[in-house]
Amino acid sequence: MEHDVERRHYNVTFSLLAVAAVAYALLQSLVAPALLTIQHDLRTTAAGAAWILTAYLLSASVATPIAGRLGDMFGKKRTLVVVLLVLAAGTALAGLSSSIGLMIVARVIQGAGGAVFPLAFSIIRDEFPLERIPHGIALISAIMGIGGGLGIVLAGPIVQHLSYHWLFWFPLAAVLLATAGIVAFVPESPVRTPGRIDPVGAVLLAGWLVALLVPVSEGPSWGWTSSRTLSLLAAAGALAAAWVWAESRSAAPVVDMRMMRLRPVWTTNLAALVIGFGMFASFVLVPEFVELPRSTGFGFGASVTQAGVFMIPSTLGMLVAGPFSGRLSSARGSRLPLMLGAFVSCVAFVVLAFAHGARWEIYVAMLVLGIGIGFAFSSMANLIVESVPAHQTGVATGMNTIVRSIGGAIGSQASAGIVTATVASSGLPSERGFTIAFAAAAAALAVGFLVALRVPAPAMS
Repeated sequence: MEHDVERRHYNVTFSLLAVAAVAYALLQSLVAPALLTIQHDLRTTAAGAAWILTAYLLSASVATPIAGRLGDMFGKKRTLVVVLLVLAAGTALAGLSSSIGLMIVARVIQGAGGAVFPLAFSIIRDEFPLERIPHGIALISAIMGIGGGLGIVLAGPIVQHLSYHWLFWFPLAAVLLATAGIVAFVPESPVRTPGRIDPVGAVLLAGWLVALLVPVSEGPSWGWTSSRTLSLLAAAGALAAAWVWAESRSAAPVVDMRMMRLRPVWTTNLAALVIGFGMFASFVLVPEFVELPRSTGFGFGASVTQAGVFMIPSTLGMLVAGPFSGRLSSARGSRLPLMLGAFVSCVAFVVLAFAHGARWEIYVAMLVLGIGIGFAFSSMANLIVESVPAHQTGVATGMNTIVRSIGGAIGSQASAGIVTATVASSGLPSERGFTIAFAAAAAALAVGFLVALRVPAPAMS
């Protein structure tokens, strides 16, 4: 009875989870447009500055599924509070950093915040009324994209009018507010999974993720066919195979391989990989495209701040699509919004490939892309939640989150690589390079649509 009384406050719970999620998503993307400024202020090289993004990605990828599993074991609220305190500590350190070494350490600490999303999904599943769960999960999922888009939009004005340190102070205030509110108002979830974490599985998971993501992130500077890149990719394959083997035989796996082999789970994760590719490709391609000088014959000569304005329609599209996706999941199942999201996102990149000569064409394409990504992101977490037992929600959604991040890392680097490989005689990127990169993202999302067709249809009640 006491738990039923607490559950009346699910709107307060959602608001606090949303603040935490927005803060993490902002920290993920705010830094990217300001990387050159941070590089100059910290007196480091471009390769050193790139580690500000890479360290965050690596840490988040390793911490997210492990923290999700810890939440399933020891309580989602307790684990979320610890994660947010670690995120706050890393964010404060980043704001105070005056050297590249300290900044990279801060970003590694911040990466633990990636667990905010799977823990939020778990709390929503445990605490919300049954009919509100798909809607709540859809909105939190959409926030991942919305926050990422807002970061691209806000970075320019913050750096221009304040300093790069404020890229961390603003999210830190949100993290602290969310943490205090969660401690005070969010009840501890009653669903627990007693057990332990197999250290071998955890180490192997961290090993293959690091061995994969480091060469993906550093490939442009190392060279895609360099011995370092190829050796690490080979090590990633070997470690991933060893991880699957060890987890399949473990009495207390970090990630249950039987769960990962469920058709709704593996198809959704594969969709997450290619849809993440498309979303992060847009974060790289569109700002670079519009910032190129008008002398190229196709660029718009936009500043960093003006380039952010081109991303606003995408953010608005995600904001609109998230709630609709949740309602559609409740009424028709989450497979339909995933199919719609992949298809609409694909259409947006087709438009960008063939029509990018006027500002309004970019705005329309980005609005369409935001709607597609909003539908797709919102549906994937619901598909996972609908397919696994309550006690596996954290780790299952955590794996979906990192698969999406892996797709994003590959998408951003592949897109940048295509543009770099087609540099014109002027030394600037060519229009042909962007057209090919937009088409490649469209192809990835077309694959996402085909994968969505393989997701099992919801059972008729």
